Amino acid sequence: MIDRQQLANGLTVVVEEIPGIRSISMGIWVGTGSRYETPEDNGISHLIEHMMFKGTKTKSAKELAEVFDHVGGQVNAFTAKEYTCFYAKVLDLHFRRAMETLADMFFHSQFAPEELAKERKVIVEEIRMYEDTPDELVHDLLAAGVWAGHPLGFNILGTEDTLHRFGREDLVDYVSRRYTEKNTVITVAGHVRADDVIKTVDELFGRPWQRMGERPATVPPKFLSHRQTRVKQTEQEHLCLAVPGLSVDHTDLYAMILLNNALGGTMSSRLFQSIREEKGMAYSIYSYHTAYRDTGLLGVYAGMAPEHAGEVAQEIQRILEEVAATGITERELDRGKEQVKGSLMLSLESTTSRMTRLGKNELLLGRHYTLDETLDRIDAVTPDDVRRVAKCLESRPAVAAVGPVPEEVLARWFR
Repeated sequence: MIDRQQLANGLTVVVEEIPGIRSISMGIWVGTGSRYETPEDNGISHLIEHMMFKGTKTKSAKELAEVFDHVGGQVNAFTAKEYTCFYAKVLDLHFRRAMETLADMFFHSQFAPEELAKERKVIVEEIRMYEDTPDELVHDLLAAGVWAGHPLGFNILGTEDTLHRFGREDLVDYVSRRYTEKNTVITVAGHVRADDVIKTVDELFGRPWQRMGERPATVPPKFLSHRQTRVKQTEQEHLCLAVPGLSVDHTDLYAMILLNNALGGTMSSRLFQSIREEKGMAYSIYSYHTAYRDTGLLGVYAGMAPEHAGEVAQEIQRILEEVAATGITERELDRGKEQVKGSLMLSLESTTSRMTRLGKNELLLGRHYTLDETLDRIDAVTPDDVRRVAKCLESRPAVAAVGPVPEEVLARWFR
């Protein structure tokens, strides 16, 4: 059962009671991320996420970590393009202590200058790590090309230049403007009573926060078919391409998910079977769909020996053209439905997955589908629905590549 309530100060709390287990997962979700940044403050959302763990008025960074270690729990956080989440998982009897600690971090983080100086170095190393991870870097290059000139194209980590410009006052000001009651959601899933959760959250988070600001209005981006390359002396050529996808609330979203499943989302998909199993030209080959508030993209990734890259690119384009023209088979659709439903239901055996589902649904959709409603939406997809969304594959793709192949060769593959 899902219970959604709004406190007197405007904060939304969503609780899912799951009897028969002993764990609880809780998350504080803030509607801020790299999409809501500017070129001047790019990376500040991610930096604040790190700094929330670096000490409060009463606890050092080590003492914060020890709280969760002492109760055998887990605590972490992540920043995405459209939200930031601070979350924990503990046994049910430690719920209040965990929530008190998250509240302490949320309201009383000090952002001490000496800790900020150290954390800048940590994130610079994280940026450099991605530079040395070409199969990750290629996705950032793709996004930068697809959403060029729009904040969706910003790197979540920011840049070394922006990181070195941030001082403590910048972080405090950003928190004051974005970490507000109406831009924050708290979600809890596990062995709890909703009334107990609401009471605890109201005690810890229910007062006015004295933070003035709100999530800025977003402008839908335009999909750009740019070509991005980074020449590196790697053992493999890493290739990524994308066509326009769908937003998170689009009525055809599940048709797109099933299209992706048949295209390259599983080991039985067309891309995997053709390029890896039949031709043996790539170890990693897959497709994916990423949905945002008002847009999305359908992408394909392949990593292969440079001498195979041209043939792999041609085969990817052939399969995309084939699916765009004829759609997918009834067998692929039926298999995809069972795979998507099975993956969803298996993931919901985790309280963390359920808490995450609640947070994303509340922030991005403002509503919560029951499991039965979601399964019905998947089952309702028809072959005609998939053929309709497959027309996106006729679009001129955006392309990104990292490896030893020069740009002029890439241009010959994708005219």
